[in-house]
Amino acid sequence: MFAALNAWAGRLKREVLALWIAARSPDTPLPARLIALLVAAYALSPIDLIPDFIPVLGLLDDLLIVPLGIALAVRCIPAALMARYRIEATARADRPSSRAGMFIVLSLWGVGLGGCVLWLAG
Repeated sequence: MFAALNAWAGRLKREVLALWIAARSPDTPLPARLIALLVAAYALSPIDLIPDFIPVLGLLDDLLIVPLGIALAVRCIPAALMARYRIEATARADRPSSRAGMFIVLSLWGVGLGGCVLWLAG
């Protein structure tokens, strides 16, 4: 069972890297590029929308949000292009990180905290 989970995690990492490549490729259709960019930025962000220390909910984004986002993005990219991006992702040794994804997540947290402060003050 552990080997199957490890293989699944490896496939997810390759898919995220392939989506990062797809988001940067001019060959990818624009709507698919935008979806791939959002999914890859979130998945590669060092900060989660729901922190992992929150019981159950903290792992929810890793187990549901990221895989569903990957599935949506992959469906939007033509199969031949996605196959090419997967091959390129497998060949790459480095894993990018997403400062844009970190900025998006921090902005969402800031807006949420600001809204809570306003709600409590009002």
